[in-house]
Amino acid sequence: MSRKVFVDVTARFDADGKILPLVVQWEDGREFEIDRVLDVRPAASLKAGGCGIRYTCRILGQLRYLFLEENRWFVEGKT
Repeated sequence: MSRKVFVDVTARFDADGKILPLVVQWEDGREFEIDRVLDVRPAASLKAGGCGIRYTCRILGQLRYLFLEENRWFVEGKT
């Protein structure tokens, strides 16, 4: 089972209230620009537990899930 890794996210809020994450800052301080957000939907993290809004993102050419759960961002990390 994976663990929740809470991360800092730089995001843009548009006039309609939509949130678009732009940059993820990993727990060791490294920053990764989000190349593209491919999908946004309510969903559960099957690997780490919890649920919220799941953003399917392309980061460095790879698909990653980024979750917004009760005003906190997390990714699924290895145990």
